[in-house]
Amino acid sequence: MQFLADYFPLILFFIAFKWQGIFVATAVAMGASVAQIAYFRWRRGKVAVIHWMSLAIIGVFGGATLLLHDETFIKWKPTVLYWLFAAILLVGRVGFRRNLIGAVLKELTLPEAVWARITWVWVAFFVAMGIANLYVASHFPTDTWVNFKVWGAIVLFLLLAVGTVASVARYLPEQS
Repeated sequence: MQFLADYFPLILFFIAFKWQGIFVATAVAMGASVAQIAYFRWRRGKVAVIHWMSLAIIGVFGGATLLLHDETFIKWKPTVLYWLFAAILLVGRVGFRRNLIGAVLKELTLPEAVWARITWVWVAFFVAMGIANLYVASHFPTDTWVNFKVWGAIVLFLLLAVGTVASVARYLPEQS
């Protein structure tokens, strides 16, 4: 259920794009992002920072897309979000000497060197995803970009998450 709630705007964006095109899909994603915030607020009483950031970015880039009737802006949105995540992790690690991933995954006790490696891998991943998004957005038709944004990104994120878990498995306590 959490997965569906987290990806609700993206799934609706994809459906609306296939049904009516990029401008309707952008408006639907903007509305779905607002609905997502309302749902989390109602269901949990709080909204994760990631959802607020995503709402702000889709508000700006989706709004520019609709206002200027130019799909370029919505195509930049994933890159801005990915690079923002990379910058947050980077600043947390370098500027504040904190492991922000470790702060989120408090239940895991890992050596500092492992947390550092995980952070750098995720920073590199977010930077690469931003570059890949720009490349696909500028070199392929919008339909290909939408498929990459939805299915490619989900698969790549899942692969990195599985790889991250596999890399820290030896540090996890054994369950009897």
